[in-house]
Amino acid sequence: MAGNFSFDQLKKAVSSGEIDTVLACIVDMQGRLAGKRFLAQYFVESAHDETHGCNYLLAADIDMEPVPGYKAASWSKGYGDFVMKPDLATLRRIPWLEKTALVICDVLDHHTHDDLPHSPRAILKKQVKRLSERGYIGYFASELEFYLFSETYDSARKKHWQSLDTASPYIGDYQIGITTKEEGVMRRLRNEMEAAGIPIENSKGEWGPGQEEINVRYAEAIDMADRHVILKNGAKEIAESEGKAISFMAKYNYGLAGNSSHIHNSLWSADGKTPLFYDRQAEWTLSTLGQRWAAGQLKYAKEFTWFLAPYINSYKRFQAGTFAPTKIMWSEDNRTAGFRLCGEGTKGIRMECRIGGADLNPYLAFAALIAAGLAGIDEKLELQKPFVGDAYQASQLPEIPKTLRDATETLANSEMLKQAFGDGVLEHYVHTARWEQFEYDRRITDWELHRGFERY
Repeated sequence: MAGNFSFDQLKKAVSSGEIDTVLACIVDMQGRLAGKRFLAQYFVESAHDETHGCNYLLAADIDMEPVPGYKAASWSKGYGDFVMKPDLATLRRIPWLEKTALVICDVLDHHTHDDLPHSPRAILKKQVKRLSERGYIGYFASELEFYLFSETYDSARKKHWQSLDTASPYIGDYQIGITTKEEGVMRRLRNEMEAAGIPIENSKGEWGPGQEEINVRYAEAIDMADRHVILKNGAKEIAESEGKAISFMAKYNYGLAGNSSHIHNSLWSADGKTPLFYDRQAEWTLSTLGQRWAAGQLKYAKEFTWFLAPYINSYKRFQAGTFAPTKIMWSEDNRTAGFRLCGEGTKGIRMECRIGGADLNPYLAFAALIAAGLAGIDEKLELQKPFVGDAYQASQLPEIPKTLRDATETLANSEMLKQAFGDGVLEHYVHTARWEQFEYDRRITDWELHRGFERY
């Protein structure tokens, strides 16, 4: 939970005029930053202790429409306040915004000041506490992919998001020459994130024209989730300041590769010094603990897929032959797999979950992976043998849910997640999933108009 800026440093920077704005942000259900811009002196004087926001922010859809049917917040309950409690350990300067600092806030109940159970950050904190009680630290890293466009968001909107100009005209996966054309945004993104306390290891071209991947150094789960959401928000802000636009949609174009968010995860000792997945004598050099963790994630993958793919569009990404997985299995260094073992034979051995898209909420995704991993440990599950070959063509393998509707129903029936998250929390997100499906089902799409306006 580390930023790069102490509260004492903030006070000095405010006094000297170096900082005049503080962004106090929660993370909403969609994984976006929401909050307030404080005149810095008022944040230092009082708001560093707490501020408040409307509780509809965790009961609204992506369009910010209040969604009926939530037990936690509703019109009948008056949409009251919750507490936004700044986690001062997350304070950081934001180099791409003038004289600005940012802090992540926990969301607390207005009356009890306990964590609000359905807050994404609280859900992850609960699972991290379960790890801590066993003497474990969970290290995570998410690889974000996105498309960079030679468009502004305004110009893309005016084109109805069709025939957009990507930053490069053809695929430049790993190609240095073509990605040089994109360095105006990508160099700033790497350097300014680093300056904000978010260490960027590298960026690269991906398997789509103008598609990028950026890799953040691994961290403890909550810190990594904080980095993830600040990176997504900042990437859009940096791109917009350069007259560009970025999209993290899982599948913005049927004919092009989707945007993933692969999640690397492993367990270490409480002091962070001993890798608990590495056993030089074990099969695949993966310890018994690591094998059970992985087996749990495989067993419960269908049940937690919604936390990796939360929208209608998310399921358009799962297409054979596109580097997006379609099957639930694991393999040794095989990119057709839903789960891939990385770092075999080294202390950095870890499991990579390849199911998630760049549209996921990292707090929810990490929490679900931890819950499944712990279930595998508790149930002493045995890890199946790794798959070898092209998983796309292996019809006997279990499939990732093909639609939001399928994923929602497996989520709703998950006893493991009910126990790990609590009945009320799971019900809250099942309701979120069903609302997304309901909203889609009653809309008329461009595809329907193209197909049926004249022909029906």
